[in-house]
Amino acid sequence: MTRFLVVFDVDSTLIEDEAIELLADASGTREMVTEITERAMRGELDFKASLFERVATLAGLDASVLDTTAARLRPTKGAKELIEEIHARGGKAAAVSGGFNQLLGDLRLDLGLDFAQANTLEVIDGKLTGRVTGEIIDRAAKAKYLEQWAEELGLSAQHTIAVGDGANDLDMMAAAGLSVAFCGREKVRKAAKVAIDDRDLGYLISVLP
Repeated sequence: MTRFLVVFDVDSTLIEDEAIELLADASGTREMVTEITERAMRGELDFKASLFERVATLAGLDASVLDTTAARLRPTKGAKELIEEIHARGGKAAAVSGGFNQLLGDLRLDLGLDFAQANTLEVIDGKLTGRVTGEIIDRAAKAKYLEQWAEELGLSAQHTIAVGDGANDLDMMAAAGLSVAFCGREKVRKAAKVAIDDRDLGYLISVLP
């Protein structure tokens, strides 16, 4: 029987990087993409609109960039140890990301995540089209997946923990029994029940049930 569920944001939370900025290195648009990302995470821009604008800069890149970028992702200090402890205490660990499914496969395996969901970059004829396809994982979708996974596990919201750093994490943090701002923007730190300002996810072990 599962005792609790911890749902993580991915970019700059579960990993040290903003994956779309690494992808933008290949298209020469990193500076612009970084600025848009930062404004979206502060809540100054609509996330969905900012996602479309940033992904559009990737149009024409060879799909092989997905594999090379996935290999560059760096799990945040303490991530693996934290997830091992979650499992040891009878919990499940999940990731829900405004990033991309194509980059999550190895990370999910390496960290032992039980669930993972993100956006999907459209690829046609081996090239990125500059569009996403399928469901958009925005702040409302993040909350939806936290609730859906909890229901699948037979858990109430009281037994869920949400960990994030940006404005698009606020809805899932509000839906969770415990909200954690991990090196979060000011708006997120104010909304969270717990704020961690050191880039070591191991500190979250102390708040686990």
